[in-house]
Amino acid sequence: MPAVARTPRARWIEAGLQALAQGGPDAVRVETLAARLGVTKGGFYGYFDGRAALLTEILDEWERRCTTEVIAQVDAEGGDAADRIRRVGQLTFSEDPHPIDLAVRAWARTDQSVAQRLRRIDNERMDFLRRMFGAFITDPDEVEARSILMFTLAIGRHFIAADLPGRTKREAIQLAGEHLLRPQP
Repeated sequence: MPAVARTPRARWIEAGLQALAQGGPDAVRVETLAARLGVTKGGFYGYFDGRAALLTEILDEWERRCTTEVIAQVDAEGGDAADRIRRVGQLTFSEDPHPIDLAVRAWARTDQSVAQRLRRIDNERMDFLRRMFGAFITDPDEVEARSILMFTLAIGRHFIAADLPGRTKREAIQLAGEHLLRPQP
């Protein structure tokens, strides 16, 4: 009798990320993920000690995809600081990972360990921005202001509901980002 192929660990994590983005941590349920994957839940326990272990690995994957790998890729690609900021924004806050990031932020409001991890990741992201803005801005207050404004724009763009006469939301956000990336007067 041939061996039965198991659902790869990565598929469980990917399904968990999708569930998290769509419904928060309460939507990450073994039975629900198994149904989504079209498998039984038995294979899950070959990879994970339980739901809490999966949630930890989901956060690990979010961190890797949305911060660690992105900064490493942009650093390896090089370019001037403004282009590197643009590239990090494109990779981190594209339509694919951005909903996951928002779900982690919502989750952090009710889970202290997630809040601590989010704080650490946000600090890494802010350190990157400070380093990049510091490459072409000499005033430390200006570096800090632009870093926090750029970070806020990246995270908060999802929540903008205002009409933006003459521009699409994407165009307005791009204009604001380019304004922040201009050389110091």
